[in-house]
Amino acid sequence: MRSKTKTVETVVDVRNSMGCDRKERKKPDPVEAALGYLHRGWSVVPVQALGKRPLVRWEPFQHHCPEETAIEGWFRRWPDANVAIITGKVSGLVVLDVDPRHGGDDSLMELERRYGALPETVESISGGGGRHVYFRHPGGELRNRVALAMGIDLRGDGGMIVAPPSIHPNGRRYEWEVSHHPDDVPLAQIPSWLLALARGETPFLGHPLSHWQNLVQQGVAEGERNNTIASLTGHLLWHGVDPVVAAELLHCWNRVRCRPPLSDKEVAQTVESIVRTHSRHHPDPGAS
Repeated sequence: MRSKTKTVETVVDVRNSMGCDRKERKKPDPVEAALGYLHRGWSVVPVQALGKRPLVRWEPFQHHCPEETAIEGWFRRWPDANVAIITGKVSGLVVLDVDPRHGGDDSLMELERRYGALPETVESISGGGGRHVYFRHPGGELRNRVALAMGIDLRGDGGMIVAPPSIHPNGRRYEWEVSHHPDDVPLAQIPSWLLALARGETPFLGHPLSHWQNLVQQGVAEGERNNTIASLTGHLLWHGVDPVVAAELLHCWNRVRCRPPLSDKEVAQTVESIVRTHSRHHPDPGAS
């Protein structure tokens, strides 16, 4: 369930002694943030102030979310505690942890160059200046992966991530990236290439980008149409395009670029065949 609770500093209007309007920032409230995450279906625990060590036995909360009363009690006991979100299937989250101090920015740039850009999704900035990029859990089990690349870890089942408005040991707060707050952007599904890397597999590279660009722009003639529609369907599905969207795109492309176009029925049959094959190997990332 979505909540409109903000976990970054909230600006409120007040009047100063001179009667002039000014803006004042409300101090972020860790318990308010934790309850907001709980209302989203995210499992949370308190961790030490200015740190990451859990203050409670957190293994049970890898399997079920805590009660509101438990969260309220924790933060009465430890009012300065940081907030951590437990990743994995319990929260429906996988988080990419990018640490620029250890080369994470350069590593991510190289991965995106090779496999494709990350989709727009929820993202926070750690107090240490790193990036936490949130994705929907793909279902099944996806364990943590340390050193996915230099300076990049993946937090999945059995993991946790410190979240806003926690405070880093250096005194800086964790904050949601501008326009990437969970109120403002939906969670994206984890890209297929990133999921393959997380599972220790080699991502499918396929044809270079120029091949697909030429194909969609130039079209194909009789004798190549079915195979090309099948290839384009697989390409779209591999990159996370919804099957219904992929089907509509292929229908439109067929009518404009195939010489002559196939019937709508034949296009639909080809697309459906590829979708069934893809689904057997790559279950719906939204499934629980």
